[in-house]
Amino acid sequence: MDNTVSHFASRMGKVNTSPSMVIASRAAALKEAGQDIISLSVGEPDFDTPDFIKEAAYQAIREGQTKYTPLFGTSALRQAVCDKFNRDNQLIYTTDQILISSGGKQGCYNLMMAIVDAGDEVIIPAPYWVSYPDMVKLADGEPIVAETTEASQYKITAEQLERLITEKTKCLVLNSPSNPTGMAYKRAELEAIGEVLRKHPRIIVLSDDIYEPILWSDEPFCNLAMVCEDLKDRVVVINGVSKAYAMTGWRIGYSAGATDIIKQMGKVQSQCSSNACSVSQAAALAALQGPQDCIAVMRETYKKRHDYVYTRMSAISGVSITPADGAFYAFANCEQAIKDMADIADDVALCERLLEAGVAVVPGSAFGQVNCIRLSFATSDELLEQALCRIESVFAKRK
Repeated sequence: MDNTVSHFASRMGKVNTSPSMVIASRAAALKEAGQDIISLSVGEPDFDTPDFIKEAAYQAIREGQTKYTPLFGTSALRQAVCDKFNRDNQLIYTTDQILISSGGKQGCYNLMMAIVDAGDEVIIPAPYWVSYPDMVKLADGEPIVAETTEASQYKITAEQLERLITEKTKCLVLNSPSNPTGMAYKRAELEAIGEVLRKHPRIIVLSDDIYEPILWSDEPFCNLAMVCEDLKDRVVVINGVSKAYAMTGWRIGYSAGATDIIKQMGKVQSQCSSNACSVSQAAALAALQGPQDCIAVMRETYKKRHDYVYTRMSAISGVSITPADGAFYAFANCEQAIKDMADIADDVALCERLLEAGVAVVPGSAFGQVNCIRLSFATSDELLEQALCRIESVFAKRK
């Protein structure tokens, strides 16, 4: 008798495994097999977690902080998050408006599961972080992709948003600075988007600010809640310690929003993971309350790498690249180069060719933007130089 499970939930046919994770795993497997592969595929700081944060974790273990914490996070960490919003963003939240989760990704998922009903529409500007559409699908919603262009710096405009809104629209996703483009919304752009949203009070905004501190544009960071104070209760801000403090593996994210929304997000979390790791919460508390100079050091390094990658990539014939405002990605439009390569059909095939040359990058189609590639420059200068030489060699081989 065959006991193999043959029938899965229909939603699983709509959902994909994260493409960046697939490529990273493949690159790792090739390296383990002895191939010389430089991976520029994963969005993870190459810096180590600062020592004072690690020491806080050691101390928490020594003190026995290894039990369950309250579902919404320790009171000390939630207060530290409130203090961070007040200090850095001039946003006032109370601790009952904060939810600590196992990474910013869980915060995004909690929100989708809490507010999206079957058939509800969620507007997602493309290029987008690969997980947004699939989270919507898991909630039985419909992702509505807003196509953007290099000319608009890959950002949705107020006019475009207005055209896409229907009676089914439940949520708008804004990610700034963006993964994969590194572009950040300006205050004037957010003000215009806010004007549109005021006409549609049903719409909740997911503001994914995980790359907030990695910003070097002329204009300081801002999000919709900061710019449009009257819309604050309709904005759920998702952030965390992963990118700012090189703490990806610690898995601590936080969400801030109206009490009723946060309460429902907590209900979702209570049935899937309960509280975030107690020791990681202690480390995150130290990160938020401790010296912040480590952020500036990392940001300056990323900016230098960005400039280097931008200079090298923009010199390649057939490649167009716009300078980023932040994050640690370069998003290159390779449409003309692909047309010039007789045996390369699209961005996926181009990434295969680059992998053969020893460099792992992510195809733009994974982010909803075809014929582009995303390179993460969260790696050493030496590896970046080697990787770019390999990339240039592939583009040099035209028909």
